[in-house]
This record gives sequence, structure tokens and C-alpha cells, in this order.
Amino acid sequence: MSNGDLFYVCGIILAISAVALTFVGLRSEKFPGRAFPLVVLWFALLVGGATTFAVMNARDEEKARAAELAEANEQFTTEESGGIPSGGEAPAKPAAQGPGSTLKLAADPTQIAFNTKKLTTKPGKVTIDFTNPATIEHDVAIEQDGKELAVSALITKGKTSVSAELAPGTYTFLCTVPGHAEAGMEGTLTVR
Repeated sequence: MSNGDLFYVCGIILAISAVALTFVGLRSEKFPGRAFPLVVLWFALLVGGATTFAVMNARDEEKARAAELAEANEQFTTEESGGIPSGGEAPAKPAAQGPGSTLKLAADPTQIAFNTKKLTTKPGKVTIDFTNPATIEHDVAIEQDGKELAVSALITKGKTSVSAELAPGTYTFLCTVPGHAEAGMEGTLTVR
């Protein structure tokens, strides 16, 4: 049983005892009489127990919060250092070396969609030349594991491009306008 649970048990027993003592005291003129020391001792134990377990529970919660903050700080430090955990080495990641390429991508002129769901390229500097013939504003972004690596400008009836150094792996290309990717304006970019 945790310290928090014991605090609540002592508190509930204390409340029930207080109500019962009040009821008995209202019914009997001679109460507590000779039982007075026992009543005082009983309530002293309950108040002492509730207070002790409340303090212990607060310390447990403080330690748990400190551990959560340390973990969040570690994660923040790792993200800020480009994925290198503090005190550790960078995780092995394939290099983005290679010829790369320039890919063509277009928005559908009448629907919220790209003209393809799959793109393939070699590693290195990858550029996506994006054409938007529609009057609806679109862009194209490159993401991996939910992390945005590069994003183009928002355009209507025009052309733009986006470039990123990509290592072998699987990436997502998508429109970042709210609701467009959810409507299907995204695809898979395979780098091999």
C-alpha cells in the first residue's frame, strides 16, 4: 500500500470516528467520562498517522516529479544536440553522401492531392521541384519519423522547390496546410 493510500485510509477513519464520536456525545450526557484519555489517544494516533503519511506521500511525489523533469531535460538536451544523448556518442546514422537528384512533383489542379504517392531517389542532396497549378495554397515538406527536415514556400499557381541532405531511408513528403495531408496529400520518399 502506498503512502498516499495510507493517508486516505487514516483520513477516512478519522472522519468516521469524528462523526461517530459526535453522535455518541449527543446521545449520552456522561460521554466520554473515564474513556476521555482513550478518545484523545485514538484521535492523536489518527491525526499523527494522517500527517505522517501526507508528508511521506508528498516526498514520494516530489521524487517522482524530479525524475520526470530529469528525463524531460535529458530528452530536451538530446534533441537540442542533434540526437546525441548527453554523455554518449551520436547514434550511428547513414551518411547523406551520394549524387542525390531532383524530383518533379505537382499538385492536382482540382483535388487536394499530389500527382504521385511515391518518389525514389539516391542519397545526397535531394531537391523536389514542386508545381501547383491550383488556386488552393499548397507547399511540400520532407519529414522523417514526424520530424520536419525541410519545407518549401506556400504557393498558388506557381512553382517552388525544397532541398534536403538525405541519407538512405524512408521519408514522407506532404503538404503542411492544415487538413491537406489528412485528406491524402502525402506520399513516401524512398532514398536508396
